[in-house]
Amino acid sequence: MDQQNLTMLPEFILLGVTRHLELQGPLFGVFLLIYTVTVVGNLGMIILTKVDSHLQTPMYFFIRHLAFIDLGNSTVICPKMLVNFVVEENAISYYACATQMAFFIMFIISEIFMLSAMAYDRYVAICNPLLYSVIMSQKLCNMLVGVPYLYSTFQSLLITIKIFTLTFCGSKVISHFYCDDIPLLPMLCSNARELELLIIVFSAFNLITSLLVILVSYMLILIAILQMHSHEGRKKAFSTCGSHLTVVVVFYGTLLFMYVQPVSGHSFETDKMTSVFYTLIIPMLNPLIYSLRNKEVKNAFSRIFKNICNLYI
Repeated sequence: MDQQNLTMLPEFILLGVTRHLELQGPLFGVFLLIYTVTVVGNLGMIILTKVDSHLQTPMYFFIRHLAFIDLGNSTVICPKMLVNFVVEENAISYYACATQMAFFIMFIISEIFMLSAMAYDRYVAICNPLLYSVIMSQKLCNMLVGVPYLYSTFQSLLITIKIFTLTFCGSKVISHFYCDDIPLLPMLCSNARELELLIIVFSAFNLITSLLVILVSYMLILIAILQMHSHEGRKKAFSTCGSHLTVVVVFYGTLLFMYVQPVSGHSFETDKMTSVFYTLIIPMLNPLIYSLRNKEVKNAFSRIFKNICNLYI
């Protein structure tokens, strides 16, 4: 392909999840099902934790925001990907690509630090149960949610603006199924080494700081549980943080797999498969984990369902 200035390029081409045409139909059905479950699950969790009076606690306040982030993250990626399964050319406009990347970065960073805030919440609930309502005040909860949103928005705009104010050259094909920063860097005309270093530093900082908060919180939780004399108390403590710990293991396990794999095994193909997991599968799993493993959520759903039935009977 001829080298050409693509600064004002009307569109990019996304390679998509797979190049095998025979898989396009089945994959469309699979991802449509995944997205439907994601929307119903996360939207249901948002509504449930908002309207049920028994779920007006800090823990469900964070779960509601996690559901909002998961819904947003999946919606930024999945609808466009579904369209690309049924069209001949997987095109995305220049500004749509920038918008998609900005929102994706914002949501993924927000999720990282939201899980950290939830780990701290579980630490306070188990290690300081008598002071829980005092420590986890509405003001602190708003701060633990607001700061990640502001920080992720700042980082998202910084990276997106830096990339899309540079000049693109050569191929307009993005080796991914959505617009991400790493696949776009090789397409820049100028030396993107400084920008790549900035992205690496931010990614390392986000991953290390958030994971450190989670590890310290759960280390203190484990010490507190081991000091409990009551078997019933230990069981209750484990059940209190079981759902969150499951979500953390799945989410960070996926991210660490992508970032710590050897260079020889690192490719856009493996990145795409990993990205499918943390952009589409995990947002679908999170509300299922919090609902299937949580009696309070099940009871709240039962109460809401009975109230709706009573209105129409």
